[in-house]
Amino acid sequence: MLIPFATIIVGLVLLVWSADRFVEGAAAAARHWGMSPLLIGMVIVGFGTSAPEMLVSAMAALDDSPSLALGNAYGSNIVNIGLILGVTALIKPILVHSSVVRKELPILLAITASSGFILWDRDVTRLDAGILLVVLCAYMAWSIVTSRKNPADAFGEEIKEEVAAHAMPLDRALLWLGIGLAVLLVSSRMLVWGAVEVATALGVSDLIIGLTIVAVGTSLPEFASSLMAAKKGEHDIVIGNVVGSNLFNALAVVGIAGAITPMSGTPAELFYRDWSTMLAITIALFVFAYGFKGQGRINRLEGVSLLLAYIVYTGYLAWQTIS
Repeated sequence: MLIPFATIIVGLVLLVWSADRFVEGAAAAARHWGMSPLLIGMVIVGFGTSAPEMLVSAMAALDDSPSLALGNAYGSNIVNIGLILGVTALIKPILVHSSVVRKELPILLAITASSGFILWDRDVTRLDAGILLVVLCAYMAWSIVTSRKNPADAFGEEIKEEVAAHAMPLDRALLWLGIGLAVLLVSSRMLVWGAVEVATALGVSDLIIGLTIVAVGTSLPEFASSLMAAKKGEHDIVIGNVVGSNLFNALAVVGIAGAITPMSGTPAELFYRDWSTMLAITIALFVFAYGFKGQGRINRLEGVSLLLAYIVYTGYLAWQTIS
């Protein structure tokens, strides 16, 4: 038991470090290749911050642990909104200036809602996975068009400042990109192995481990970047990173895992408990941040409500596990 626990801890530390290096290298390389800051924020950063979830869920699918793969994907979305945005807004209210992020919010809500249709029959087939990946491609195409139409968007301006602050030569950017990816692969493998071993030893389901330990662990890069962005007053990076990451989690993470290994007979509670919680908390995010009568924002009271929702949900998971 000690070795699997140690493996999880080391895997998480390496995962956070490598994800940061991977995102910085990818963003710097993309800027060298002429990609606009807004597109970097929408695609490169969104993909990069979801890279841990993608690799962990892919590894879990290869190990025939579909519940761990899906629990990681949907659990990370709950963590991103409930824990990360909740804590960040509690520290400093989040203002939404970006029109592009506001447009992404209903897209995220629609994709989250449609995920229920995939889980309804308790099977994630290769057809389901293919549909998710096609929608992902459509989203990326929309991102390219949107970035060209909104070159001066607030989200893009904040990303531009961040990329400039971490500027590096192309060769160094590619080096960090390669090192980050390599360590991500190794740390993901370590995390999945440790999680499965601990779940087996404690008699806890892979789904619970995926929704809790693994989901929080793979979301740590977003947590760190959100806190740093909030400290700098980069509100749109905070909300933009979470929305982008959740979009990639729902589409790419589940799509890739399902394409590798079709998932049949998924636990019923994944739909009734976990997807419904993810949908409810996403609706709350949309209502808080969209700004129907003016500028969107998540104030401290709303941040507390998101955080409490996450605490209640996690507490319920713990109660079910014990009982």
